[in-house]
Amino acid sequence: MTKIISVANQKGGVGKTTTAVNLSACIAEKHGKKVLVMDLDPQGNATSGCGVNKKKLETSVYDLLMADELTSDDVRSAIMETKFKNLSILPSTMDLVGAELELTDASKREARIKRITDKLFDYDYVFIDCPPSLGLMTLNALAASDSVLIPIQCEFYALEGLSQLTNTVKQVKKHFNPSLQIEGVLVTMYDGRLNLTSQVLAEVKKFFADKMFKTVIPRNVRISEAPSHGEPINYYDKFAKGATAYYQLAEEFMERQ
Repeated sequence: MTKIISVANQKGGVGKTTTAVNLSACIAEKHGKKVLVMDLDPQGNATSGCGVNKKKLETSVYDLLMADELTSDDVRSAIMETKFKNLSILPSTMDLVGAELELTDASKREARIKRITDKLFDYDYVFIDCPPSLGLMTLNALAASDSVLIPIQCEFYALEGLSQLTNTVKQVKKHFNPSLQIEGVLVTMYDGRLNLTSQVLAEVKKFFADKMFKTVIPRNVRISEAPSHGEPINYYDKFAKGATAYYQLAEEFMERQ
């Protein structure tokens, strides 16, 4: 049975895409699971981070979202195999920018992603890389997901954003998806030398003690470099600190299943 996980936080620059791509790649490589990354961000960073040239795409997630009717063949035709073991991508393009406006008057507009995920039988895990907002696309992703993984950066404003997101999760549970769970809260860009880092970590633990991943993702230049080469960190430099951290996260994630 396929498990759908949204990687979400309305704050930008917290490591959503980095986590969606690298965690997916590590699970696919190390644990032999078939994994799909669904890129729901118009910037398409997860798409290029998986080595796909966005300029050459004929079909993207936008086409599936806007289709009046959708078949399993339509979904399969939009998915691309990457050159990385067991890893596929449902790519995104800038067309997605207008999707929220175009879907304003559509019936069951909050269920457009669920139409897609209901046809994904071939994967063990689907990670949805959500845009940095709590708009219709993120709402769609949460309505279609079994759980949400929340990356947060160790800074003061992270806590404020976290409370907004958890409120959204509660609303989605109430109105659209009663079975939605918080998969876990992941601390990213960790720098143990900073006092603020320890303070934020302590605050997050107060509220999410049982949901926090023990693994933390460090600040690591190799993680930052990998996307420009179109590779997940475990392929770009599998001995980097960042790769070790994502391997550990994959291990912890699989243990939780």
